[in-house]
Amino acid sequence: MPKVVVSEFMDEAAIAAELSGFEVLYDPGLIDRPDALAAALAGADGLIVRNRTQVRGDLLAGAPDLKVVGRLGVGLDNIDVEACRARGIAVYPATGANDGAVAEYVVGCALLLLRGAYGASAEVAAGTWPRNALMGREIGAKRLGLVGFGAIARETARRAAALDMSIAAHDPFLPPEDPAWRPAHGPVARVALDALIADSDVLSLHVPLTDGTRGLIDADAIARMPRGAVLINAARGGIVDEAAVAAALRSGHLGGAALDVFAREPLDGQAGAVFKDVPNLILTPHIAGVTQESNVRVSAVTARAVRRHLTES
Repeated sequence: MPKVVVSEFMDEAAIAAELSGFEVLYDPGLIDRPDALAAALAGADGLIVRNRTQVRGDLLAGAPDLKVVGRLGVGLDNIDVEACRARGIAVYPATGANDGAVAEYVVGCALLLLRGAYGASAEVAAGTWPRNALMGREIGAKRLGLVGFGAIARETARRAAALDMSIAAHDPFLPPEDPAWRPAHGPVARVALDALIADSDVLSLHVPLTDGTRGLIDADAIARMPRGAVLINAARGGIVDEAAVAAALRSGHLGGAALDVFAREPLDGQAGAVFKDVPNLILTPHIAGVTQESNVRVSAVTARAVRRHLTES
């Protein structure tokens, strides 16, 4: 009977439906107990993780029977894919299962930060009636710039177009003749990165963390953004200089920012101190792609892929 270890949270119904007949150790707390995780993996055939479990080095060395890793999400920067390939370990991301959730997060943050009216409940209840201070901006006719134009960015563009935003993107890996640039909701402008940064009212990041994207949006890039622009990072921590974002928000150069991912995760008090009392800032704990609905989809897709590999290989 194959043994599968699940080290982070997932939908338990998917485990019951897709991994029935397997020996399954489901313990979302394993990620915080490395010795217990190592012991569990000693005889495991499969491993299912989210983004916190580092599938590399000693963890792989201590799992000699491992045949498959299922990733409850799409980013693979926490998995040593080359080491897995060398060992013959298959890696299955949940491609497409949480695209809509991330796209909704991006558009929702853009709406919230541009309008700026939704944090006044206490003031209104206290009778201060701050109407003039809450005269925000509409999203219609604003320019959305997408750094990267993969599946999630395309879903974001589709939703933004329905709100009458104009859409531009930079993706050097997507050739100009690709039909993705000409979707049903209208063409997406294909522009150079410098132009995208300089001309976008809302700039949203949709790239993996690589040597080429690490620190991509630094203080210089932020300085080139239009005054009052909004920056959203629901991709990967390390792409954005967090201290530079905080400084630009304090100075008023940036009109708002939403960060769902961080160079250090989980964000602790020391790393988070840079954000203390920063205005017009949304911080969330790497949750853009996690909704009740997407958790069901991601869990089912991942568990199904792990089961298929262990039963067919």
